[in-house]
This record gives sequence, structure tokens and C-alpha cells, in this order.
Amino acid sequence: MAAYRVRRWITGAVLGLGLALVGTRGGLPQSASSGDAQIEAEVSKALDAKQFANVKSSVQDGVVMLSGTVDVYRAKEDAERKVHRRKGVKSVSNQIEVAGPTVEDGTLRNKLAEKLAYDRVGYGTTAFNALTIGVVNGVVTLGGTAYGPTDKDSALSLVENYPGVKDVIDNIEVAPVSPMDDRIRLAEARAIYGTSQLNKYAIDPAKPIRITVVNGNVTLSGVVDSQADKDIANIRANQVPGVFKVVNNLQVAGARESQ
Repeated sequence: MAAYRVRRWITGAVLGLGLALVGTRGGLPQSASSGDAQIEAEVSKALDAKQFANVKSSVQDGVVMLSGTVDVYRAKEDAERKVHRRKGVKSVSNQIEVAGPTVEDGTLRNKLAEKLAYDRVGYGTTAFNALTIGVVNGVVTLGGTAYGPTDKDSALSLVENYPGVKDVIDNIEVAPVSPMDDRIRLAEARAIYGTSQLNKYAIDPAKPIRITVVNGNVTLSGVVDSQADKDIANIRANQVPGVFKVVNNLQVAGARESQ
């Protein structure tokens, strides 16, 4: 009788194990597999656009792997953002490569610098943006200070959409919101550009004397024609009331070559 009860217990355990195994496929519960299939469908919708034509995706346990190629770096970033927003996505592994053309670093830097110089012209903030740019193997590093978030976003968008850019490192700082700094900016612009000898730097909006103001501290940057122009700008900048300190980083054209 005891042996019979043991056989019944073993048979029940085996049947129970069999029932537990039903509903699995490939080692994953059906619910997880079904969820991944739904996410895959959502990802396909998100990437249903011309710029993502060569992008591929796979899903495992809610983690989306993106691969393939795009023409510009911004498309790579956009693909990840769009996928992240989809329901059920836990994380995204972005292995998309930026195909596009290969541009020599010096050439790419000069082209981007020219584009950035004219960015935001007409919005009245060009002179208050002092950005730096470096390029190594197609990877662009942006630094410096932007007048506001919109100016920063505009600069990033311009670079991210430029052919030849493989990646972007964002080190741009945004000047804090400050009515006092705004007053100083306007006063500095009037003091510097209102001087007859320096008025010429306001003619080309891409080549102004850059005026950065953070917490009452003023930094001048850009390129001027002579040491006299640099000195006058420094004197005029220091005459503005409320300024704590002026750092004069203006460069004199031709000075580097002569050193």
C-alpha cells in the first residue's frame, strides 16, 4: 500500500512538471515572449520612416537592440528616443552606426565652425554665445557657454544633422537665468559696439566680439584685428557698472602665426 502511494506521488509530480513546462517556448514564458512580440510591433511603428530604412531591431525581455546604419548622427539619436517612448521598453542598446561620408577632421571642424558662427543670427543672442568645437575621427566635442537652452539646442541640432559627424559630445554650459546678467549683457554690447573703432565687429553677425556673462563675470572672446582693438574692448567692458570681473580672451588676428 505504501509503495502504491509513493508511485501515485511520483506520477503526480511528473504530471505537475509537465503542466509547468506547458506554456513555455524557447526557455521563455509565453507571456514574456508575447510581450516582446508586442514591443517589436511598437518598435517597428516607431521606426517607420525613411531615415530609419536601414535600421534593424530585436527584443529580448523588454530590452531593444538597435543595429544597422543611418546617414547622420541625429537619426541615430532620434531612433533611440522614439523607441524609448514605446510601452513596455525597459532599455535600449543602440548599436546603430553612422554611415554617411567620411570627412577629414580639419575640414569638418571648419565647416561646422562656419555654420555655428551664423547660427541664431536674427534672434539677438549671437554675440552672447561663445562656443568651442573640436573634432577627432569624426567625433565632435562642443563646449563653451550658450546664452540659453534654445541656443544650445540649436547648436547641437546643427552639428548632429551635419554629414560626416559620427558622434557628438555635449559639454556646452548654459548661462543661468539672471536679470542682472541680462542688463550687463546689453550694457556691454552698447559699450563695446558703440565705440567707433569697434563698431566694425557688429557688421558681420558671425564675427562679433563674443560677450559671455555669468553671475556678473564677463568674458570676451573672438578675434579682433589689432592689439589696440583688444585693449579698447577691455577698457570699455570694465567701465560697465555692476561687473565683478572681465576676462579678455580676445585673440589678435595673425598673432598665432607670428609666434
